[in-house]
Amino acid sequence: MCQSPLHDFLQGLPKCEHHVHLEGCLTPELIFQLAERNGITLPDPATNPAYASVEALTTRYEHFTSLDDFLHFYFEGMAVLKKEQDFADLAWSYFQKAHADGVHHAEVFFDPQVHQSRGVPYQTIVAGFSAGCQRAERALGLSTRLILCFVRHLPVASAKEVYEEFLSHQHFESGVVHGLGWSSSEVGPPKDMFRELYASAAEKKVPLTAHAGEEGDPSYISTALELGAERIDHGIRLIENPELMQRVAREGILLTVCPLSNVRLRCVPSVADVPVRRFLEAGVKFSINSDDPAYFGGYILDNYCAVQEAFNLSVLEWRIIAENSVQESWIEDSRKATLLERIETHVKEHLSGSV
Repeated sequence: MCQSPLHDFLQGLPKCEHHVHLEGCLTPELIFQLAERNGITLPDPATNPAYASVEALTTRYEHFTSLDDFLHFYFEGMAVLKKEQDFADLAWSYFQKAHADGVHHAEVFFDPQVHQSRGVPYQTIVAGFSAGCQRAERALGLSTRLILCFVRHLPVASAKEVYEEFLSHQHFESGVVHGLGWSSSEVGPPKDMFRELYASAAEKKVPLTAHAGEEGDPSYISTALELGAERIDHGIRLIENPELMQRVAREGILLTVCPLSNVRLRCVPSVADVPVRRFLEAGVKFSINSDDPAYFGGYILDNYCAVQEAFNLSVLEWRIIAENSVQESWIEDSRKATLLERIETHVKEHLSGSV
């Protein structure tokens, strides 16, 4: 809980989350629980002390040295996910926390390639995560969108196989999967490695996003836009290219910024170094998100609080952030209108002293 006078306002502010990996919500507690449920042996504590206990693993997560160091634990932890119910339980655990943090709409990533490489069928993954989304909509009143991510550390051929399954199951047409993205290692693989897949998806009017400009320079952002990305996940290095930043602002491209993640992965020294103020001043649209909250020590409200403590934003500045988050969500206009009305009501109540 932050010490800002705006904490209660921030907690109640209706939020949209656009950048959270469901696999990144796999807490140490859930890893140990699912390992026991599925009879899976975790890494030997004798050689990897982080797996000695829930507490040891939690502590290790506080000391990632880089994106690749984090990804090692991220993919290692996924070994406990085997059955449809495991994926459903993981999604539900995130949605409960998000709801408590004031999230009204969530667009969540999942990485089928890494599960398929362990022998888990594509349909098991999608059915489980979709069940978690549906439960959140019924029980919590959230709207949800499921976004399939290709991962850059695996061959394009692997992504193509997943894409073909996505098409064969007609998951976009049926509203099960609502968009495509890419994630994982940024620097190293070719910037345009998914050019062919993105061109195919764009022809089919599938919404596209891409992780870019986290560790990689602004050329990673411009390449993602060239390939058809409608939004940029992270994008904090955009400030290094003023011309590109003007374009992003002019075209209303949303950045899905993840402050605590940026700090934990040492992309910036502190939250105060995330270019929140510069984006606001330049008219760049962005949302605040949690990325992989089980690993980075903070869900969405923690990120909102961290931003407030670093930048001391006004209520009206938070309204801009919240409204832009709604406007650039991949939801129907009627749902946008509902969420915008909730934001306006919350702001007015606060300014009138009712909150």
